[in-house]
Amino acid sequence: MHDDLADLLRRRKETIADHAFRDRDPAAHLESLKSVSEEILAWHQAHRGEIPARLEHFLTNCSFDKALVFLESGGTWTGH
Repeated sequence: MHDDLADLLRRRKETIADHAFRDRDPAAHLESLKSVSEEILAWHQAHRGEIPARLEHFLTNCSFDKALVFLESGGTWTGH
């Protein structure tokens, strides 16, 4: 279910966690984070109205970690 979005969300999470990249080249790190975040927002815009309401809520509120958990759990959400 929406593997392309899950890949983008994982890439964003990995970029945030890459402290060596951030420390080595802060500007490039920030640009990489901005780029993947823009790709997520573009994906969201392209798929509005055809995704589950809960996923829509997470993406609208930029709750990207929650969106990834939602996708990885097969579209169910038991968190808060």
